[in-house]
Amino acid sequence: MKFINFITLLLVIVGAINWGLIGFFQFDLISNLFGQSSTFTRIIFGIVGLCGLYCIKFLFSESSEK
Repeated sequence: MKFINFITLLLVIVGAINWGLIGFFQFDLISNLFGQSSTFTRIIFGIVGLCGLYCIKFLFSESSEK
């Protein structure tokens, strides 16, 4: 389970960096790497979004209270 948590958190960080680049520099790293509106780009965005939803559970986990 720790591996899944690590991977999802890593993908959420990648998504956050991408949104930061879009906000500050109008540069979409994921689209530039994999193509504008390509199927693969949309899959990556979808996976990152699902990982973000999965990471909501970290807000309510007991380890976050330490």
